Amino acid sequence: MLDKYHRGTVVKGKVTGIQGYGAFVALDESTQGLVHISEITNGYVKDIRDFLKVGDEVQVKVLSVDEESGKISLSLKAIQEPSLSKRQTVLCVPKPDAAGFNTLRDKLTEWIEQSQEHNVVK
Repeated sequence: MLDKYHRGTVVKGKVTGIQGYGAFVALDESTQGLVHISEITNGYVKDIRDFLKVGDEVQVKVLSVDEESGKISLSLKAIQEPSLSKRQTVLCVPKPDAAGFNTLRDKLTEWIEQSQEHNVVK
């Protein structure tokens, strides 16, 4: 039955058991794989039971198939929308709008000018 599942394939399965290290997912009547705790979701997972329970139907991606041992490694997070990694940063700087909102750069320039004017008046 292992020849039916290949690396990269997305399949539907049913959670049959949960341990501290991962969740067992039945892919068919005679084949099951393991979703390791690190493959549940992006981010920290303290307790798998916060994400899955026995009987849940899930879509998983096959990460690897070990022909010798018959073990199949699965992932839930591999089919989720990618999120920003800790190394990625998105800087959102709003543009000035008609309502008079200024960006920090515009305000900084204004404050420097005000400060210089204020120093000249003294």
